[in-house]
Amino acid sequence: MDLGAEEFEQNLPFLQELVQDADFVGLDIEFTGLRSSLSGPQQISLFDLPSEWYLKTRQSVQQFTICQIGLSVFSTIEGEFNKYVAHSYNFFLFPTTFGILDSEFSFQASSVQFLNQYGFNYNKFLKNGIPYMNEEQEKKIKHNILTGNWRVRSSLDKDQIKVVIDEVTRWLDLAEEGDRMTLPGIAGFQAFEVQLVLRQALPNIWTMLKDQGVSPPLKWAVLSGFIASLTHPNPASLKGLSAALLFVYFSCQVVVKKVSQQHRWYLENASCDRASCWKEQILLSARGFSVFFQMLVKAQKPLVGHNMMMDLLHLHEKFFRPLPESYDQFKQNIHDLFPVLIDTKNVTKDIWKELHFPRVSNLSEVYEVLSSNLNPTKNSGPVIVHASKCEKYAQNKCPHEAAYDAFLCGSVLLKVAHLLLQRVHSSGPMPEPSFPQYLDVLAPYVNQVNLIRAGVPKINFSGPDYPSIRPPILILTVRRWPGASEQQVYREFQNLCKFDVRRLTRSQFLLLTNKFKDARSILKEYRCHPTLQVSLYRYWRHSPNINCVLQVCGVVTTWALLAFLLGRSRS
Repeated sequence: MDLGAEEFEQNLPFLQELVQDADFVGLDIEFTGLRSSLSGPQQISLFDLPSEWYLKTRQSVQQFTICQIGLSVFSTIEGEFNKYVAHSYNFFLFPTTFGILDSEFSFQASSVQFLNQYGFNYNKFLKNGIPYMNEEQEKKIKHNILTGNWRVRSSLDKDQIKVVIDEVTRWLDLAEEGDRMTLPGIAGFQAFEVQLVLRQALPNIWTMLKDQGVSPPLKWAVLSGFIASLTHPNPASLKGLSAALLFVYFSCQVVVKKVSQQHRWYLENASCDRASCWKEQILLSARGFSVFFQMLVKAQKPLVGHNMMMDLLHLHEKFFRPLPESYDQFKQNIHDLFPVLIDTKNVTKDIWKELHFPRVSNLSEVYEVLSSNLNPTKNSGPVIVHASKCEKYAQNKCPHEAAYDAFLCGSVLLKVAHLLLQRVHSSGPMPEPSFPQYLDVLAPYVNQVNLIRAGVPKINFSGPDYPSIRPPILILTVRRWPGASEQQVYREFQNLCKFDVRRLTRSQFLLLTNKFKDARSILKEYRCHPTLQVSLYRYWRHSPNINCVLQVCGVVTTWALLAFLLGRSRS
């Protein structure tokens, strides 16, 4: 199910209930770009420590933005044997444009082409994206609004505003005092903006929000609670009221009423429509998807992704706080937000060879293998069905659509967990499967997130990172090739295998790959090469720093020995 701003507003209460009752949530995110076109030392490399990789990637996360989040919420069906229902949603997002907040972000041509190839709806992203902001942005806007230093930067263009004003003006010419008209197609955040513009432009009208199935007592009870929470801040109560407020105000339409100037003055000073009430309403509507993000955090459900490191970086930057400079602080923040993370890439990579499955290159292929007869537990594994209104993926494959990939993540998790559970009980009867049992067998993989192109293969979000298990570093000594560069060395080997290259000295380069067979192949091929000699790198033997220290020690020892010998000859 695809959700833009209006659909999101209408479905928010249901989404909150859905997440609270879920067993786990599958996640996938699409971006306007992946990595900045950095060169030289700023490129990520197999030589990078996790902290170095993080600092390099942090720059790209700050440059690009999220265009679509896919969530697939999996819940056990009560009374059914090992059966799950999946609610899958695409959320199209667009940064909040409000007051002083006017975000800048980049598009990467290759990412745009990639999403275009798979039918991404750029119109829904750009025209009807759900607003969002992080906590730091919210604090700044809240301060400006409550201190009176604020203004609305309209998300409607001038032509749209002019059409609305012209329509209301024509109606006013024929209307009598007390008559009303409803403006179609305007809801949510835009409803507040349109009301402000109309009230400023036309002195003989009044605007209000028409409730669609929301009783006035509920509306004002919820709003009063929100105003009280702003006067006496309490983060827990504020987050709890957010969903209710959004539901109340996003379930409304704009109604215009013709009034006299005296009645207009009275309405402007009425307690239920003071500027302070409007400020809180506008602030809340501008938060958009960030309200739902806080629901996810509060629910504390296991979050499942595939190669999800970039997803976590963007979640932190866009909805929580700007990414910190400290890598350890980032890890701690993510662990506090989502205590249980499961990366299906890490799980499947670890067990794939043991199960003798064919090689796969992406999430869709992983899902296809686990759903085929190659999976020995295909017929005994969990049954997964799509919820009503979310049946798009029952018959259609939509690779790289965020909600579809999120659904695949959750399905792969359940299928792999069932395989592991059967292996644990291979020598005896297998108990009736349940999701807590699946979590138990997945325990070694919890909070271990796959890392692409770095010195370690994964990051541990609940403790220290594990040491590298990469192939050994090789050293290339170049002869009769003056001025050789890292790029030239890379091109020399790229037809045989791919290495990351780093210069060590004028005539020596370090080579590193993530495949042991490639390291063995290069050692065998180039060990006795006349101009390019490759051998295993030994720190104590090849490090320029160690060589410098040894040379200094050698000189000092020589002079000391010479002085000793000269002293003895004189005596």
